[in-house]
Amino acid sequence: MSYLSLKHCLDFMFALLMLIALSPLMAIVVVLIRLESKGSALFTQVRVGRYEKPFEIYKFRTMVQDADKKGPLLTQQNDPRITRLGHFLRRSSIDELPQLLNILKGEMSFIGPRPEVPPIVAEYTERQRGVFQVRPGLSGWAQVNGRDDLDIPTKLNLDLDYVAQVSFKKDLTIFLLTFPALLSKRGVN
Repeated sequence: MSYLSLKHCLDFMFALLMLIALSPLMAIVVVLIRLESKGSALFTQVRVGRYEKPFEIYKFRTMVQDADKKGPLLTQQNDPRITRLGHFLRRSSIDELPQLLNILKGEMSFIGPRPEVPPIVAEYTERQRGVFQVRPGLSGWAQVNGRDDLDIPTKLNLDLDYVAQVSFKKDLTIFLLTFPALLSKRGVN
């Protein structure tokens, strides 16, 4: 069995366990989002995954309903569309928890390049499209090295470095660096 096949099996098992363990927290978040603002508690958006296949990513909604119609595609510093609860969910990365469903569906992995929206992917060079050789991840080399503080070309270079070196050791390193990166809240919009 190849490492990527083993990784996919482990991703599925851990995502299922985490969904079960975190379901009370996720239920509370759903209620809080619905109490703060109207609209769905979940936000879905088309992203580009492995082999450039589009999929819908799941997140807890952190902005006002229909925020994508009221502002730029990418979130900006001090974005007025972000709700009060949304700021907390983003800083703590709790907004990312629904992506455990994407992992269960085989669209994502725990570790890999972050998936981007089609308009940004349309600007990728042929070399940059190398990130599509693996499943996108909930965390990745770019996330533990700066998150939103990095521009897209820098993120892609880090992600391409990851794809070239994908291994259990690299994934374990990223996994262990994810928690300090989350706690530092560096690079979070």
